Amino acid sequence: MARYRLGVAIALLVFFLDQLAKAIVTGPLALNQIGDQLVLLPIFNFTYTQNEGISLGLLNAANPLGRWILVGLTSAIALGVAVWIGREKHKVEQAALGMVLGGALGNILDRVRFGYVVDFADLHFGDFRPFLVFNVGDAAISIAVVILLLRAFLTRKDHAEGSGPGETIEHA
Repeated sequence: MARYRLGVAIALLVFFLDQLAKAIVTGPLALNQIGDQLVLLPIFNFTYTQNEGISLGLLNAANPLGRWILVGLTSAIALGVAVWIGREKHKVEQAALGMVLGGALGNILDRVRFGYVVDFADLHFGDFRPFLVFNVGDAAISIAVVILLLRAFLTRKDHAEGSGPGETIEHA
């Protein structure tokens, strides 16, 4: 159970921050209509959108059946990540997996409550938008994936450099 502590704590923190930010955007800031916008910085706006699909608009679930299929699919993935947290020995990976779990749970809750995920963070450089409009959970998931990939590549590199003649390198 001790292995779950860090990952679950980070998942709960990400989940809370994600839901808090969405509540502020749709509550006090009243950005509840598609396209409502609040310019915060020359390169960053809050732009309210309702995402009925997953990343990059894939698997658009505009009907009730699609919505619940996505809830089931993302819940299964979240469950797999939760199991992975318990099996992971390294704190950095546990933390990153907690970020994935917290972001996924925030998006699952939105989809269950509203039928879509509330997105609002709009990073842009003039007309160039390197990302679609996203939310705190999406950002946490993206950052976590980068961390996991970097750790995987750096760990493999460390093992390769540390092996001497006649030693084998295990590949996962």
